[in-house]
Amino acid sequence: MTPPTGRVHSVQVGRSRLLRVGDRTLRSAMGKQAVAGPVAVGPLGLAGDEQNDLSVHGGLSKAVYALPLPHVAWWSAQRATASDGLLDAPLLPGMLGENLSLVGEGDAPLDERTVWIGDRLQFDGGLVLRVTEPRQPCAKFNAVLGYAEAARHMVQSGRCGFYLALEAPGALWAGQTFVLHAGARETSVAQALQHKAYKHLR
Repeated sequence: MTPPTGRVHSVQVGRSRLLRVGDRTLRSAMGKQAVAGPVAVGPLGLAGDEQNDLSVHGGLSKAVYALPLPHVAWWSAQRATASDGLLDAPLLPGMLGENLSLVGEGDAPLDERTVWIGDRLQFDGGLVLRVTEPRQPCAKFNAVLGYAEAARHMVQSGRCGFYLALEAPGALWAGQTFVLHAGARETSVAQALQHKAYKHLR
């Protein structure tokens, strides 16, 4: 069977900074900005990128955070509905903290049900990233999205994205293609999210 393929819609990086969210001030590295041209990827992530809370983001197993591009429109709609239209400005790639906005090619969707822990993304140019775990919801996600149910909606919908570890160094750029090579295929990203959420809420 031919392995699934996809492409990079955009690459985002950002620094930790203070964000004004309603009447609160938070330090976060969410709200990353798209960059043009190749971005080098090392064991701890993309050149020019930063994570704020290293206890839950970043490190060798969470060097890069990827999100399927269609999720951005879905989260925009959820946000607008929850705020009764007050937050109807569409989200842009990177605003949820993702480094990579990915699009599947062909008939099979590229999402948390079709990507499994241990799968490898082999990109043009030689870069290889391995899927390690789903992103988990947190209070900052609620704050940045602007509504209190965002974390719960992440768990319910499974639209969390996934973390990647570096296996072979290289670079990322918009328009780059990749091949998804299957790992052991024991646990999908969606299943891992539900398992982690259950343990956290128990």
